[in-house]
Amino acid sequence: MATKYFTTPIYYVNDRPHIGHAYTSLATDVMARWARLSGEEVFFLTGTDEHGQKVEKAAQDAGMDPQGFTDRVSQHFRDLAATMGFSNDDFIRTTEPRHKAACQALWEELVRRDEIYLGHYEGWYAVRDEAFYGPDETEERDGKRFAPTGAPVEWVREPSYFFRLSKWGPWLLDFYRENPDFIAPASRRNEVMRFVEGGLQDLSISRTSFTWGIPVPGDPAHVMYVWLDALTNYITAAGYPDTSAERWRFWPADVHVVGKDIVRFHAIYWPAFLQAAGLAPPRRVFAHGWWTNEGQKISKSLGNVIDPVTLVEEYGLDPVRYFLLREVPFGSDGDFSRLALIGRLNGELADTLGNLANRTLSLIQRNCGGALPAAAEAAEGDAELISGLGSLPARVGGHLARQEFHLALEAILAEARAANGYITLQAPWALKKTDPVRMAVVLRHLHTALRVFATVLQPFMPGTMAAMLDQLGVPAEGRGLDALAVPLPEGTALPPPAPLFRKVEA
Repeated sequence: MATKYFTTPIYYVNDRPHIGHAYTSLATDVMARWARLSGEEVFFLTGTDEHGQKVEKAAQDAGMDPQGFTDRVSQHFRDLAATMGFSNDDFIRTTEPRHKAACQALWEELVRRDEIYLGHYEGWYAVRDEAFYGPDETEERDGKRFAPTGAPVEWVREPSYFFRLSKWGPWLLDFYRENPDFIAPASRRNEVMRFVEGGLQDLSISRTSFTWGIPVPGDPAHVMYVWLDALTNYITAAGYPDTSAERWRFWPADVHVVGKDIVRFHAIYWPAFLQAAGLAPPRRVFAHGWWTNEGQKISKSLGNVIDPVTLVEEYGLDPVRYFLLREVPFGSDGDFSRLALIGRLNGELADTLGNLANRTLSLIQRNCGGALPAAAEAAEGDAELISGLGSLPARVGGHLARQEFHLALEAILAEARAANGYITLQAPWALKKTDPVRMAVVLRHLHTALRVFATVLQPFMPGTMAAMLDQLGVPAEGRGLDALAVPLPEGTALPPPAPLFRKVEA
């Protein structure tokens, strides 16, 4: 069986989760569910990043010890995963013993290969970003210096271990050229390549000014740089350092889904660490954009942080899942608008898809005794609908392989609109009197269309599509992509239809 390994970033536990966290994990969840639907064996990982100076400070501000603080905040991310219906196979925390063992094993392997040396770090460091910045990357405003992200930086001088990142610059550029799909979208790839082409400096990978981190093997006065610690989670969960572990067969990861603010760590540092340790790099890093809220940048100070749990309570889980991946291309920034969400829910889900299902299934109940009509060959008036349905799963799969979630959904909606046009043109309610045999054929084709839509939409809206497949009489074992080739038997009893989506007042 083919394997697929999908990951979210591990989320930093200095605050509660927001819509950006839900967005990243949702995209990863849809890819994982689609791969399972395709018959592949999937490992889907998410979790929390719990070390570093920023977490230590957040715990102090909360009047808690770091472990107790991370225990509490990490649980919020577990709760979000449950609320949003994410199907992750593991949830990793960087405070777990398995992760400490993996990080220290990776460190020792890098030392063994002479990729680490002891020196002194002196330069600009942003606690908020947990990142080092060169002098040409910072700017002074009102007597203070800031990173490109807007985070304040402080001058740091302390003993530090360094990773020989500079030697890996030529290899990275060759790797990017030989693997043009490694970084996506193209704008992020270009950004990373320009940075590497500018020359890489050796990377400080330990700190001595705080203690909340994984101790460096043999030198506990140092703790590992939080990004070396965090990135290692992807191989920890796969069993590292035991490369004979059952889960190691999933490595390398197929897609790391990340926000655009952390693409440098995943596309430069991470493949260099792995290559230096003799391990395969991941196959793809996809960096998505950020959300604004009704045109405004989202920030705690503005009080406009979007709580995904509140959205789910207000509009329902599956409409929120659908909207987040439908509204904007995944690699671009997008604006969250309640009016836009309501428009998608009412126009696309309730009217286009839900109404088609209700009309079709109600007609089968009234005119066919609630039993599925016999399968029939496509007549001239059916060919366009049937052809579009036949190619739809492959088209959706192609879009998802490129993380084009909005295009996958548009392809499905285009066929649903065509099916609505078909039912209007064929008018099976009129055929009941003039040609009941043709009526049964038309209703069977519409049932087939609904089955295809519900099947391919399962990764996006698992709960609602399970309900639709129930109404269509599709058994649990008949809901994979391969099962679409097996027609349901004539006479399959269909339950009375019930509304799948509720319309919302704007």
